[in-house]
Amino acid sequence: MKVSLAGYNVDTEVLNQLQKEVGSRQDLTPEVLSAAYARISRDPRSIEDIRKDARQEVEQARKSNSTIIFKMGHHSVAEHAVFNLDIIGVSRLAMEEVERFRLCSYTEKSQRYITLEKDFVIPEEIKGTTLEKLFIDTVNKQNHTYRILFEKLKDHVFKKQAELASDPKKHNLLEGWAKEDARYITALAIESQVGQTVNARNLELMLRRFASHPLEEVRSLGRLIHQQVACVAPSIVIFYQANERDQKTYPELRKLAFEIMPASFSQQPAKGVAEVELVEFTEGGDAIIAASLLHVSSKIPYEQCLVIAKKLSPEQLRRIYTTAWQNMQFYDSMLREFEYVNLTFNIVLSAACFGQLKRHRMSTITAQDYDPALGVTIPDSIKEIGMEQVFSEIIEETNQVYLIINKVAPSAAPYILTNAHRRRVLIRVNARELYHISRLREDSHAQWDIKNISRAMAQKAKQVMPLTFGLIGGKDKYSEIYQKIFGKSPKITEVVLPQARKIKRD
Repeated sequence: MKVSLAGYNVDTEVLNQLQKEVGSRQDLTPEVLSAAYARISRDPRSIEDIRKDARQEVEQARKSNSTIIFKMGHHSVAEHAVFNLDIIGVSRLAMEEVERFRLCSYTEKSQRYITLEKDFVIPEEIKGTTLEKLFIDTVNKQNHTYRILFEKLKDHVFKKQAELASDPKKHNLLEGWAKEDARYITALAIESQVGQTVNARNLELMLRRFASHPLEEVRSLGRLIHQQVACVAPSIVIFYQANERDQKTYPELRKLAFEIMPASFSQQPAKGVAEVELVEFTEGGDAIIAASLLHVSSKIPYEQCLVIAKKLSPEQLRRIYTTAWQNMQFYDSMLREFEYVNLTFNIVLSAACFGQLKRHRMSTITAQDYDPALGVTIPDSIKEIGMEQVFSEIIEETNQVYLIINKVAPSAAPYILTNAHRRRVLIRVNARELYHISRLREDSHAQWDIKNISRAMAQKAKQVMPLTFGLIGGKDKYSEIYQKIFGKSPKITEVVLPQARKIKRD
C-alpha cells in the first residue's frame, strides 16, 4: 500500500514568489490534477505517472479536460480542482447569494464579534438617482443608532454580568454580546467579507447563477471571480454564462403565483404569525428509523423489517434506539439511518438568524423575500436598556424608505432593510441533520435568536417522533440527556493532539 500527497492549497503569494525565483511555469494550475484523475479509469499506468504527464503537457491536459467535461459530460472531474477565494467588500444581502451553494466552504466576517464600521454598499440600481441620497442618509442613521446601542448595551452587559466582568479575559466575550444585539439595527447593505473554498464544478455553477442574477452587485462579483480563475484554469470552468433557466424561471413563477392565488392570500398579517411551524413530517418515523437500523444489521429486506418494527413493543423499540446511541459522544453525528425520515418547518425569522440557519446547507432551504409586513425581531436587551422606542422609530423610517425604493427599483429595496427584518423560510431536514442543528444551535455558546428557533424545531420534532429525537439537545446538555436515558454519564474519549512536525521533502 502507498499513499502520496498529490497536492494541497498553497497561498498565491507563495506561488507568485516561486515564479519570480524560478521563472514562469505552466504547471501551476489545478487543471493538471483534474486531467490526471480523469484518465485513471482508462489508463493502466500508476496515478503518479499520469500526473507527471499532465504536468509536462499542460495544454494537452487542458484539451483533455475540455473534451471530458464538454463533449462527454463528465463534470465530476472538475471537482478535483479546488480554489480558495477572498471575497471582500460584498454586502450582507449579496453574501446570502454567495453562501447558497451547498458543496462549498465558507468562513465569514462575523457581525457578532467585530465592531461594525461605516462601510456599506450602495446598490448600482439607485446610484445617480434621487434615491441615492435617501438611501445613504437612512443607512447613516442606522449606523449612528448602532454605535449608540453598542455603547449602552456594553455598559448594560458588564453590569448585568458583574462576575464575568471582573475577569479582564472575559471582556471580549461580554463586548461580543453587546455587538450581536446592536447589529440588529444595521442594514443588509453593510459590507462583509468571506473566505471561500470551492471546487471548479461548483464554481462554474456559482458563476452561471451569478451571471443570471437580477442584482448588479452579484453579477459584478461573478465577473470578478471569473477573471481570477479563467487565466489559471480555463479548461474546467466552461458553462459560466447566464442562461434562461436561471434568469426567467423564478420571475415567471412569481408572475403565475399572482395570477392564480386569491388576493386575500397574497399577504398574511404580521400579528399572530408563528415563528416555527411543523407543516409536514414522515408518518410513523420512529418505526421507520427502527426498521432501517434492523435492515442494516440483518439480511432481511427493508419492507419486512418495517413490518417487524411496527409490531414491536415500546420497550423493544426503545432498546433499538438505546443500542444505537449508547456508544455515542457529544461530537459524534447521528447514524446515517436517521436520514430516512424528514420534517418540514415553516419559519419566520430575522435576517440575523437566517444568516446562521442558512449555513446548514445539507438541509433544503428556500426563502421568500424579506418582508417588512412580518415585523422585526427586537432583542430583549434593547428593551432592557430602554431603547425599544428609538429602535422602532428607526425601523419605521427604514420601512418607509423601503417602500419608496421598492416602487422604483424593487430588486434594490432589500438593501435598506436591517438584520431585525424578517422573512419566511421553508426548511426540510432529515432527523440526522436536525440533530446536528440542535447540537450546535441549542448549545450555551449559541446566539439567542437561532437558539430559540432550533429549540422550537427540536421540541416540535420530539412531539411527533419521541423515540427518534430522544437524545436531541445542545452539546452542552448532552451528558445530562444521556444520563436520563442510560442512568450513567457517557464515556469520554481522551483527545490526543498531534505534535507539530516538520514536513520532510525528498
